Amino acid sequence: MIKRRAKEAGLPYSTCCHTFRATGITTYLLNGWNAEHAQTIANHESPRTPKLYDRTEEDFRWTK
Repeated sequence: MIKRRAKEAGLPYSTCCHTFRATGITTYLLNGWNAEHAQTIANHESPRTPKLYDRTEEDFRWTK
């Protein structure tokens, strides 16, 4: 379903459920919240897991 909807929206084929998790956690961290609380929100057992989704160091090129 996600692949089909992503295609309809013109998003890359690589879009998947983890794309949304990564985006949510990254946005949360970019807004100044901590990784420990992100771990709780994402229901991760290990505190290292949210860091796998953390894209705050990447160079985002936002378009309008």
